Amino acid sequence: MGGPDGGDGGRGAHIILKGNRNLWTLLHLRYYKNVLAEDGEKGGANNCHGRDGKDIVIEVPLGTIARDEETGNQEVEILEDGQEVIWLPGGKGGLGNSHFATPTNQAPEHAQPGLPGVEGWKVLELKVLADVGLVGFPNAGKSTLLSVITAAKPKIADYAFTTITPNLGIVDYRDGRSFCMADLPGIIEGAAEGRGLGHRFLRHIERNAALLFLIPADSKDHRKEFEILVNELEQYNPELLHKQFLIAISKSDMLDEELKNAIANEMPKTVPLLFISSVTNQGLTALKDKLWTLLNEPINQE
Repeated sequence: MGGPDGGDGGRGAHIILKGNRNLWTLLHLRYYKNVLAEDGEKGGANNCHGRDGKDIVIEVPLGTIARDEETGNQEVEILEDGQEVIWLPGGKGGLGNSHFATPTNQAPEHAQPGLPGVEGWKVLELKVLADVGLVGFPNAGKSTLLSVITAAKPKIADYAFTTITPNLGIVDYRDGRSFCMADLPGIIEGAAEGRGLGHRFLRHIERNAALLFLIPADSKDHRKEFEILVNELEQYNPELLHKQFLIAISKSDMLDEELKNAIANEMPKTVPLLFISSVTNQGLTALKDKLWTLLNEPINQE
């Protein structure tokens, strides 16, 4: 008889993704597959508002992409430390009966129920964050180069697709400076359509500021090999062509000056070209100098 005094219900808990620069993998979520956020509390008498559900915060490394498992659509991308994004929102709390009082109905006996929460199967994917990505056909010498100029120890063998997941290494540069290099799985022609390792490597190239095309000295056609690699990138995402490019002819210890000049003449003049050998350390200092320059100069968007 004292009038309506039912409080509003609290909202359901959100599931939130938060960027953490101290995380490098998603391994900590390996056994964290079923996440259930709690309901909001019901409203109480005397217009007491129900407590909101306690939000669940899932910390992920920078470069994490969240997708819907059913549709495959990208929903969230975490790029900054401390960035918080509500991935799955909790249901809105209902309104107590005090909201429905009118001059003609001063003691309503109904309230608005809260909205239901959402559920679904979701996928978290981490793209490699590296300054330089090594691009090339299988057995171009990418893993060997990474093992020589960084402390990384990638698997190296004389058969295609030795590298099936990206390997990261830190390149020590001058005066204590450094940059990160990624050895990516080798491209084959048709990778943009999913052949070979397909999208499993192409997705990582999007994260690299500069791309180092590694073409072996014993290639039958150096120019054609480079053009195939560039074409695969363009087919996958044309924006990749705006990145900084550098070509390195690997295994150059088997070349004399005449052969080097012949290869240089057939390669495009618009892309810097270096001759290197991971076995003899030939040209590696010049390679690091050039990569550092590329990483620290503005990209020409014309």
